[in-house]
Amino acid sequence: MSVPPSPSAPPGPQVPPGPQVPPQGQAAEGAVAPGRSASDQSAPGRSAPGRARGRRRAATIVTLGVVSLLFLGSTVRLFVLPRRDDPASVDAIVMFAGSPGRFEHAVSLARAGYAPTLAVSVPTAEDPCPPPIPNVEVICFAPDPLTTQGESRWTADAAARYGWRSIIVVTSTTQVTRARLRLERCYPGQILMSPVPPPRLMWPYMIAYEWAAMVKALVLQRDC
Repeated sequence: MSVPPSPSAPPGPQVPPGPQVPPQGQAAEGAVAPGRSASDQSAPGRSAPGRARGRRRAATIVTLGVVSLLFLGSTVRLFVLPRRDDPASVDAIVMFAGSPGRFEHAVSLARAGYAPTLAVSVPTAEDPCPPPIPNVEVICFAPDPLTTQGESRWTADAAARYGWRSIIVVTSTTQVTRARLRLERCYPGQILMSPVPPPRLMWPYMIAYEWAAMVKALVLQRDC
């Protein structure tokens, strides 16, 4: 006697094909989190505006660094280590008034016999005029105006009057470049610069002053 087959379970409802919803708390692969765009999620780290600001900041830092190096190099070349000349026999020694040490250096050059004439700028009554020096003519003059430009003009006029074809100019180290520029505009002869370094504490002030005076000489006063 055969055993009848057991009845099968009735078929359940058929689910139509479609997108599968992930369980709660688990995001589907490729899904976009709420509150963020697809572009935000595709670019990890800083946003595009943030990267642009970073690039601008880096470019600014590099530019400031280059400008600072150029300024420092120009300062050293023009005012700290300018071109100077070895003393040689000339027609006259001319001292421009200014920082301490120039007077003694100019007198020592005259006593050493580098020139038969020593001319010293004395803008005010307090500026000393050298005492007589054997075999050296001493001239003390007040420039007009009382500036490096006035001293350069006086030197050119005296050179034409006395026939000076070569001179030694005594000035400060920081003033060498500007004094040479001023003199070359007025005086066609040979110029030898014999500078004297200013006192250590005066360097910052004198460098700042020379920058301003150099701009003035290059932009506002371009003649003798």
